[in-house]
Amino acid sequence: MDSRTYLSMDATEMAEQVRQQQAHPSELVDAAFMQLEKVNKLLNAVVHDRLIQAQKEAAVVAEGQPFSGVPILLKNISQAVKNEPLTSGSILMKEFVSDHDSHLVKKIRDAGFLPLGHTNTPEFALKNITEPAYYGPTRNPWNPDYSPGGSSGGAAAAIASGIVPMAGASDGGGSIRIPASFTGLFGLKPTRGRTPVGPGAGRAWQGAAIDFALSRTVRDSASMLDLLQVIQPEAAFQTPLFQEKYVDHMKKSFEKPLRVAFSTESPVGTPVSEDARAAVEKMARWLERQGHYVEEQENNVNGVKLMKDYYLMNSGEMSSVVKQLEASLGRQLTADDLEIESWMLNKAGESISAAEFSASLASWDTAAAKMAAFHESYDFYITPATAFTAPKVGELTHSPEEQERMREEMRESDSSDQQKLIYEMFLPSLTYTPFTQLANLTGQPAMSLPIYVSDKNMPLGVQVMAPKGEEHKLLQLACQTEQSDIWQGLDGNPYFSG
Repeated sequence: MDSRTYLSMDATEMAEQVRQQQAHPSELVDAAFMQLEKVNKLLNAVVHDRLIQAQKEAAVVAEGQPFSGVPILLKNISQAVKNEPLTSGSILMKEFVSDHDSHLVKKIRDAGFLPLGHTNTPEFALKNITEPAYYGPTRNPWNPDYSPGGSSGGAAAAIASGIVPMAGASDGGGSIRIPASFTGLFGLKPTRGRTPVGPGAGRAWQGAAIDFALSRTVRDSASMLDLLQVIQPEAAFQTPLFQEKYVDHMKKSFEKPLRVAFSTESPVGTPVSEDARAAVEKMARWLERQGHYVEEQENNVNGVKLMKDYYLMNSGEMSSVVKQLEASLGRQLTADDLEIESWMLNKAGESISAAEFSASLASWDTAAAKMAAFHESYDFYITPATAFTAPKVGELTHSPEEQERMREEMRESDSSDQQKLIYEMFLPSLTYTPFTQLANLTGQPAMSLPIYVSDKNMPLGVQVMAPKGEEHKLLQLACQTEQSDIWQGLDGNPYFSG
């Protein structure tokens, strides 16, 4: 199979080609690895491949599965493949090999997908850029001087450079929607509890994080949601199954005009670029032309407080991870073992009380109640997906001098001041991505639509949030947008522009 043909197909079309015996899974796997060989040295999207295993699996693919023989990549955290490394972007876990498939990966493999390997992610998926010290930075296929975002940055770069049409991703604070915005992809974060967790875990980041996928096309994400939606008895959170097929429902028209609210103001008071404002304005005007009611409206959630409570949760969670690693390694970890973000969060987490941790989670429920009331008036809430187009590689990585200063300040601070230092540490990154965390903490579904490209030929997505359980409405809107003249997708991306 030639490269142009391979790049022209999404996962749905590849599956159809296999069904019609117009393409063999081995051809698709070979084409994927040819593209990987071509682009990965520059982009650093894939950190571990399973070429030999994938070729063997492609030779004996079972028929009748919805995605038989379609190549896919998985994220190097939480998406475990039996007998393969899973390092979570940390050198501390360089020897770890999974003894099982995760529940999500098992469903993906049962659908016929062929895992090719794992994509780059920041250490413990803690950042909105993908620049782990262990593997080095992933670069944006639109312009390799820039980041594809994070923490699913490797997945986004792999899709936007044509290695695979779809890749596993996860979203604990925007990690599907942020890289989708920065690379011109479609990125859907499902409702809390919609997709599998574990084994060995009933929740991720207290319910803020959810595993799913990134894709080039809406129908691929809809089909993946059909495959992955689940009721798990052992899971901490569950949401009722959608009784139709998402991939069919998305083609339906809305029964009545929508009521849509939008905002371009940062919820934490940080700057928002003219590109981001223009992207939302473009979406709002298009919706009005479709006959929907659109108005500017704030959601009345205290964004700064919510972010502080989010970082407090991150602190507690990272401290728990460190304790588990210390037990596994048989020694205490030092500042030299962890990247600055991981170390700072762990240090802060050591002094958080149970009462503080519980109170921080309660604030999520307060925000969820406010958003539920907000959605009594509005079907969708629209913001920029990111406040700016992608940052340059290295721009948001702290220098050695900055890291030493932050460590010293952290050691000398009490619990309250430590949380202030955490906020300050993440503020440069948060300035780029202040809009996405709300949906993680309320549990709502949200998506990034690729409808805008800047004068510098860098994409920027528009985020749309819906009430819990209403991914089907998001997918309807996404499908209509994809068929319109405002959808940019990968137009302008050098790998897909002829």
